Amino acid sequence: MRLKSGIWVAAYVRRCNVEGAFAAVRRRGADEAGAIFIKVNRLDGTGTLYGPAPQAAFDEARPAERLFSAILGGKDPAPDADIEARLAREIKFDPDIWIVEMEDRAGRNFLDGAVV
Repeated sequence: MRLKSGIWVAAYVRRCNVEGAFAAVRRRGADEAGAIFIKVNRLDGTGTLYGPAPQAAFDEARPAERLFSAILGGKDPAPDADIEARLAREIKFDPDIWIVEMEDRAGRNFLDGAVV
């Protein structure tokens, strides 16, 4: 059974804050199962956007885990304007998404192995 999106987001924000990085919910989505997007803002006009991993990344050994993939800025940080444009497209496609923005100059994401 997968953890509800609202509970997962609350735990993630708390984890970021405990690690000394500021994180906040920019957009509340569907509490039960809304898709979660995480923007890591490097505070220099660039960042990385993480979103739900494609279904091919899941396996039967870990069916309930939440996995993410870098959508923009995977190897090199992407400009904030590109990230915001992508988020606007995602909102048009699915208005029930969650957006969490986290600020960290080093670009840490605190996703603990959930990035594929």
